[in-house]
Amino acid sequence: MGHQIEGGRKPWRDPYSFQPFVEPRVNFAGWPFGALYWPLQWAFGTVAAWNLFVLIGFVGAGSFAALWLRELKVRRGAALAGGLAFCLAPYLVAQASAGHLLAWVSMLLALSLFAWERGLHHARGWLALSAAALVSIPLSGQVHLALGAIPFFLLYTLLRGRARPVAVGAALLAVGAGLLVYVAAIRGTVSTDGRSFGQVERYSAGAESLVSRDVPSELERFVFLGWATPLLALAGLVLLLAARRLWLAAALGLGALVPVMLALGANLPGYETLWNHLPGLELTRVPARLMPVACLCVAALVAFAVTRVTWPGTAAIVAIVLLLDLHVDLFETAPAAESNRAYAALRSAPPGRVLELPVFLPDRQEASVYLYSTIQVRREHPSGYSTLAPPEADRELRRLQRAPCAGLEALDVRYLALHAAGPTCGGRLLARAAAVSVYALR
Repeated sequence: MGHQIEGGRKPWRDPYSFQPFVEPRVNFAGWPFGALYWPLQWAFGTVAAWNLFVLIGFVGAGSFAALWLRELKVRRGAALAGGLAFCLAPYLVAQASAGHLLAWVSMLLALSLFAWERGLHHARGWLALSAAALVSIPLSGQVHLALGAIPFFLLYTLLRGRARPVAVGAALLAVGAGLLVYVAAIRGTVSTDGRSFGQVERYSAGAESLVSRDVPSELERFVFLGWATPLLALAGLVLLLAARRLWLAAALGLGALVPVMLALGANLPGYETLWNHLPGLELTRVPARLMPVACLCVAALVAFAVTRVTWPGTAAIVAIVLLLDLHVDLFETAPAAESNRAYAALRSAPPGRVLELPVFLPDRQEASVYLYSTIQVRREHPSGYSTLAPPEADRELRRLQRAPCAGLEALDVRYLALHAAGPTCGGRLLARAAAVSVYALR
C-alpha cells in the first residue's frame, strides 16, 4: 500500500501479480493496516516492521476489548483480564502465527463495540467510528468474518435497545462493503467457480479440537478454547443471568456458542444444507473463520465472572490462569534474507518480467514466498498468491507447471528465479545466492 502511494499510484491496486494475464487487481488486504505497516517498514525495514506489527496486533486486540468492557461497567482488573483472554485466544494466535490478517482484522469488532458504547454516552461521532470499524471488516477482504461479525453487531446493538436506526444503517453499510468486495475481487474468480463441500470437509474442526492443544496438519482446524477459560465464561454467563442483564447474556451467549458450533463444519449435522442455501456461505471453505466472534464473547464473559469477585488480587490470579490455560506454542523463527544477492542483481537489470520456479498454483500458500521476493525487486510476474485468483491466471500457471519454458517470450518473461533445482530454459546466470539463482533469458 505504501509503495503504491510513494509511486503516485492507486494504493488499492496490485500491479505485479498474475501479469500479463489480468489488469492490476484490487487488493483489499491493504485496508486498513497497510497505513500502519507503511511507516513501520520505512523506519525499521521489512522484518523488524513485521515483528512490531505482530506485537501491535496483540496490544490492539487486548486494548480495544478492555476498553469495550470498561464501557460496560466492568472493573478495571476484570476488563484487563478480558482483554488478555481475547488477545491470547489460541485461534487468533494461530492465525497471527501464520501471518493471516484475520488475526488483526478481528480487533475491529472489539473497536466497533467500544465505539458504540462510547457513542451512546458521549459524542455521537463515536457511533460513526463504530460504523467505520464494522465496515472495515469486509472492506479488508475478510468477508467470511463479516458473515458473523455483522449479524453479531446487529444482534448486540438491537438488544442494547438504543440508537437502533443507526445500528441498522451501520450494518447495511457493512453489507454494502461486502458486496463491493464480492463484485470487485470475488466474482468471476476460481473461488466462485471452484468451491466444493469437499474443501469444507477438509478444513472442518472436530469436537476434540475445542479442548486439544495439538496442532492438526491443517492449521485452519485449530480451534482450541482452553480448559479453564470456557468454565470461567460459563460462570460469567450464569452471573449475567442472575444479575438480570438478560440482553447482554443473550448476545454474548449466542455470540460464543454459534461460531463454535459452525466451526465444526461438515461435522455438524445440517451444516451442508446451511452451506448450500445461506447467501455468501457457499463461497467459503474454512468454517472456523467465524471464531473471532466467539473469542471476543468468551473473553467478555470471563471478565464478567471476574468482576463479581471483589477479593484483592483476583484479576492478577485470573490473568496467570489465562496465561497458562491459553498458552500455545505456535510461533517459530523464520529465516528472512532482506538483501538477497540474486534478487539484487535484478534491480539493475533491463526491464522484463520474472518467473519464479517452481511454479505454484495461486491458492497454494507456498506461492506467498514469491510475494516476499517482490518486496525486494518490484517486477511484474506471472505467479501470485490468492484464493481469489482469476481463472485465466490459474489456467496459465497450470500450463507453466507442465512446461515452464514454453511461451515465455509471449509473456515478456526475461528472467527466471530458481528457488530449487529446475530448468534454466537456456538462460545466462546473473547471480546466485544460498537459496535462489537468477537467470536472464535474452
